[in-house]
Amino acid sequence: MPNAPKVDEVRPSPVPGLWELRIGNEVRYTDPTGSFLIEGEIFDLKAKKNLTEERVTQINRVDFSALPFKDALVWKNGSGKRRIAVFADPNCGYCKRFEKSLQEMKDVTVYTFLIPILGGDSPEKTRAIWCAKDGANTWLAWMLRGEMPPKPAAGCDDGAIERNLALSRKIHVNGTPAILLEDGNRIPGAVGPVELEKRLQALAAAASKS
Repeated sequence: MPNAPKVDEVRPSPVPGLWELRIGNEVRYTDPTGSFLIEGEIFDLKAKKNLTEERVTQINRVDFSALPFKDALVWKNGSGKRRIAVFADPNCGYCKRFEKSLQEMKDVTVYTFLIPILGGDSPEKTRAIWCAKDGANTWLAWMLRGEMPPKPAAGCDDGAIERNLALSRKIHVNGTPAILLEDGNRIPGAVGPVELEKRLQALAAAASKS
């Protein structure tokens, strides 16, 4: 098929006679002969589950503990016992909205992986923030109050930025903000403090039962 996307994995779907195609971090389906490409979601009506959504969540899950935290900006509120990782661009409006939501969260540690993917002066701002003497506070000053970061010092080691970009491609981060929770699941896009608190409480409840 012309311009067909690269298929990374083929496996049986939950529906007999239908095969699942994993394309990056997305799921499509095909018939046994591979003659048809089907886009859509599979719902288990009896169990009231979106099976496609569950599979995509599984594909997108990452090992939180294996993230290279040395390449992230870090700040915390309270005890910091609840951890969140965020991939963000300094020119991302939704990232700024989410950063404001994070200020309302209690007992969180936030790891921000800077990825300049939006073009314009994102690379310059990212480097200036990363190279600042206090990168985390410089990031917050820019995202919350619009205070421009100082020019980076000559000889600053900004290798973390390229490593973060490579990591974002590896785990299929296609937009910002991309929010990763400690169980490896992700939240695509900005959420408000109420929704985030619900997710963190559900995560804590699940951990206490395991």
